[in-house]
Amino acid sequence: MKHRIEPPGDKNIIGSRVLNLRKAKGMKQKEFLARLQTLGLDISPTSLSRLEGQHRLVQDYEILIIAKALEISVGELLGEKL
Repeated sequence: MKHRIEPPGDKNIIGSRVLNLRKAKGMKQKEFLARLQTLGLDISPTSLSRLEGQHRLVQDYEILIIAKALEISVGELLGEKL
């Protein structure tokens, strides 16, 4: 897989967190996509890459499923400090 060469976009605030959390959990993008699909979110590899690069808007229902797939709260995904 190619490494990202363009700077992050400004379409969402969770993309970089999703990328970092996914990598911290040792999940490859394919594994994460499969987990999202089992939770009911059918997203293409390109869409996930654009989401992680902050070049794609994120729907509210997607945030819930992404947080569940990463086993974190929505607040944590949104950057809530405890």
